[in-house]
Amino acid sequence: MATRTATLPAFAKVNLSLKVLHRRADGFHEIRSVFQTIGLHDTISFAFTPGRGREIELEDALAIDDNLVVRAARLFFEEKQVRGRLAMKLTKRIPMGGGLGGGSSDAATVLLALPALTRKACRLPELMEMGGRLGSDVPFFLTGGTALGIGRGEELYPLPEAPAAPILVLAPAIHVSTPAAYKALGRAELTSTGEFRKLSIFQSFVWQAYLASDAENDFEDAVFQLHPELKRWQRKLERLGAQPARLSGSGAALFGVFPDRAKLQGALPQFRTEPLKVFSTTTVTRRRFRARIVSCLREFVQEDSWPPRSL
Repeated sequence: MATRTATLPAFAKVNLSLKVLHRRADGFHEIRSVFQTIGLHDTISFAFTPGRGREIELEDALAIDDNLVVRAARLFFEEKQVRGRLAMKLTKRIPMGGGLGGGSSDAATVLLALPALTRKACRLPELMEMGGRLGSDVPFFLTGGTALGIGRGEELYPLPEAPAAPILVLAPAIHVSTPAAYKALGRAELTSTGEFRKLSIFQSFVWQAYLASDAENDFEDAVFQLHPELKRWQRKLERLGAQPARLSGSGAALFGVFPDRAKLQGALPQFRTEPLKVFSTTTVTRRRFRARIVSCLREFVQEDSWPPRSL
């Protein structure tokens, strides 16, 4: 049988704002966040050949343990009763462990590609359910653009989007343990009056179309105490014109949104001597995100379908 091949991007995200509330009974923390897709991306190549058996292979130069790419493919094969051989190649560009969601985005890209490549119909609620089983961030990467995330971040609602904006991402060789970052926040299990203030600030941020002055990330105080150099780089982004400049997720990646390309280009040389990976990119709207994914699968999918639907 004919092999279906495609190569798709797996886009990173930043948290334009992130409020952490109480610790829930299930051990997770209740959050309120505005997620934003950005142009920085990994790449995954797929080759699927129908057959009687079930074989999944991944070429990954980094040899990542328990890779979400393989886990996502196995889950899809099991849920949709797929038979055949799937060969994948992952090219990593999103820094690992930086709060940019690279692993979750890779998993979501697998879930978006396989319905078209395997000719298995799969509606968005099904993909969302599978994504939630793989990780709290995965459902966002099935939708893209700008979205409100609540609960553990898996409950998502689309938000109005601003035009694409220049963005600079700084990725230091610092590992911030997400569980340790949550623990450092010291959130109680029960709600408190302080949460109402947090929610008021967050609502103001959303209703005022993501004004830089209202952008916050609750992890910053705790993480910056552990790694003071992160705060120095954040302030440097602000001095160079980024509005806002924030930590993404629990870090350690930082990002700055610039008013125009000229400002970003002027800031770039200022980080050349710093021990950082620096990425110049843009925010990505939901429409552009979906158009890019569909275009990579255009041989196999119906036009203007989301999620991509096999011909």
